[in-house]
Amino acid sequence: MERLDKVLLSRHPDFSRSRIEGLVKAGFVTVNGAVASKAGMKVSEGDDIVVEIPPPVPAVPEPEDIHLSVVYEDDDIVVVDKPPGMVVHPAPGHFTGTLVNALLHHCPSLSGIGGVARPGIVHRLDQDTSGLIVVAKTQAAMDALAKAFASHKNVEKTYLAVVHGRPRLDSGRIENMIGRHPVDRKRMAIVEKGGKLAITNWRKVGQSTRNHVSLIECRIETGRTHQIRVHMASLGCPVIGDKTYGKGALDRRIDPIPQRQMLHAQKLALWHPVRNVKMEFESQVPPDMLPYM
Repeated sequence: MERLDKVLLSRHPDFSRSRIEGLVKAGFVTVNGAVASKAGMKVSEGDDIVVEIPPPVPAVPEPEDIHLSVVYEDDDIVVVDKPPGMVVHPAPGHFTGTLVNALLHHCPSLSGIGGVARPGIVHRLDQDTSGLIVVAKTQAAMDALAKAFASHKNVEKTYLAVVHGRPRLDSGRIENMIGRHPVDRKRMAIVEKGGKLAITNWRKVGQSTRNHVSLIECRIETGRTHQIRVHMASLGCPVIGDKTYGKGALDRRIDPIPQRQMLHAQKLALWHPVRNVKMEFESQVPPDMLPYM
């Protein structure tokens, strides 16, 4: 038996140990057909180990003339209402058409703020999650917002989610640890160790008897990857249209069949990073969510 990372280092001598750890964490390494759980896992000589090398991401994203729905803008920040389907920043498989590409065209001075690959990006939304996202336009704003989002203080984020079924209670608070799924590294899961604290306060604000779905308002105190999607699934009420944590068989019974995960970042409240005043923004519910409300 030998450690997986040592085997990969011997096979790929041009890779650093951190590069190999990153590939494992991102789910690009499989052992006997299963996604590797960790770089230090033990493997045998006859194990089938496959490494998928993602294509390189361009070092500097290019500006693209893509329409942006700007909710608010001043010299320091811009708040955008992101449509579903738009990736926030370039990544393997999505080098163009991202929010960053659109922002660089809208605000050329954004280039380099907080790093060249993700200029101005303080927090993210999943590709198929719609709604409000704030972007820093100056380094001072970037530093202040990054600190606020990291500490989860003076930032309030409220989402609307359409979920399958009815929660047992009308409201609740979910507080646990979220980390990488122990088997499928491309998913997140509630874990006992190795994760990060995740807190979601939720309440039912509506329901549809026709489709047997509920409308849930989620106010999150933390911003973990896929947090709301994992937490709603843990209630037995996954977000409809969620291909990762949802129930495809139930999705196909809904009219109309959801074409994406029905999750929307509806409200965002924060303290302006420079002027130190509280600002609140709200986004209208997107048209594709209205049939389920």
